[in-house]
Amino acid sequence: MSLYEKLANEIAKSIRDGVLRVGDKLPSVREACASRAVSPSTVFQAYYLLEARGLIRARPRSGYYVTARDDSLPPEPDTSCPDGESTELAISERIFDILDSARNRDVTPLGSAFPSPLLFPLPRLAQAMAAHLKRQDPLDTMEDLSPGNPGLRRQIALRYLIAGINVPANDIVVTNGALEALNLCLQAVAQPGDTVIVEAPTFYGALQALERQGLKALEVPTHPRTGVDLGAMETAIQRHRPKACWLMTQFQNPLGSLMPEEKKRQLVELLARHEIPLIEDDVYGELYFGAARPVPAKAFDKHGLVLHCSSFSKCLAPGYRIGWASAGRYTQRVQRLKLSSTLSASSPAQGALAEYLEQGGYDRHLRRLRETLQAQQELMANAIAREFPAGTRVTRPRGGFFLWLEMPAAVDALALHRQALARGISVAPGPIFSANGQFDNALRLNYGHPWDEAQADAIRILGAMARAACGSAARPS
Repeated sequence: MSLYEKLANEIAKSIRDGVLRVGDKLPSVREACASRAVSPSTVFQAYYLLEARGLIRARPRSGYYVTARDDSLPPEPDTSCPDGESTELAISERIFDILDSARNRDVTPLGSAFPSPLLFPLPRLAQAMAAHLKRQDPLDTMEDLSPGNPGLRRQIALRYLIAGINVPANDIVVTNGALEALNLCLQAVAQPGDTVIVEAPTFYGALQALERQGLKALEVPTHPRTGVDLGAMETAIQRHRPKACWLMTQFQNPLGSLMPEEKKRQLVELLARHEIPLIEDDVYGELYFGAARPVPAKAFDKHGLVLHCSSFSKCLAPGYRIGWASAGRYTQRVQRLKLSSTLSASSPAQGALAEYLEQGGYDRHLRRLRETLQAQQELMANAIAREFPAGTRVTRPRGGFFLWLEMPAAVDALALHRQALARGISVAPGPIFSANGQFDNALRLNYGHPWDEAQADAIRILGAMARAACGSAARPS
């Protein structure tokens, strides 16, 4: 057990024993360092772990406070157990059928892949767009071809610098959302028939991309709090000789896992030893709930093997479809693939985002957004604890906007999806996050929409359906 886990367990015991009660403030990081003779990193990791368990919550500019007793919330799921074999994919039709059924705005969007658009500064973005268009030189449309708008790439490079990563603006390729960036990076590092390592469960868009490019998926065990099992990954590398990895090291979709900093360093070192590129999908990195932004694996890349991809779609401007790749040694290849396919992302959208970022206010928006998402997570998690049957396990991520539920084995997630849709509720069933249809008793739920009566009713209805499927009563509150 690591030092931070020991510290977290000691604090958790104090909460269970009633020494620390709901509403009590924990010692500051500085106080905890002095009293425990540990580093700030150890204290932060311990507090992040307690947040993930739902025991404490950070209040901006105030500190950490006890929010719940350990036994009042469902436990977290265990590490996944994929079969260790590479898989040829044929799952896109199932995914399309499920996603197409949930686009109606009258449906309660618990299965949505996006937070509510009402959480974003759309009027400010519209003003930035108008200001940019008034001043735009017609020849700028040529300059905005791949690799993209120079002003926007400069602003993205500044975001990297704030996170402590030196990425030159010339190494950034602007794309039509993160998904295009990820697909271009995949094309740059793998050929049809190759094997690519993914998490289990993994983002269904990754599985679709692998299927479309004729690649095989190799799923590795993944913990809902700390991410992929590096020992299992090394075994998989030695056995299958994969050509690439596609991982989400920060607030993974659907689990919400966050790899500890040291584990990210070890991941990058492991892949570098085998000369395997890492496609790092980091679209949720800005949506952290702790005191500081966790650094991506890109921060530890010394050999240009990490192709870091992100976008503004999940944290600022979902309809603008602006993403990017910082592709290391593969930058030129990604840029040429972009030029030979879609040429350029929208010039007005690129200019508008550059204008908005230059004006300031982005970090203020992000602080409000994080506070809202964290509060909504707590409300949904508590509702699940009340309504779902005994034996349900739920993640408590430290960022993003997804919860992953594993219900008793008697509950069929696909059947529950169909029942819920008939009641005007969308969910994302577990099998769409697996190369071979695992997780058939799991759901991904989105807490990125304002908590209201419709959301509470949806959780109550889903819980009743799950209880009916396994013939049990609600978990006692």
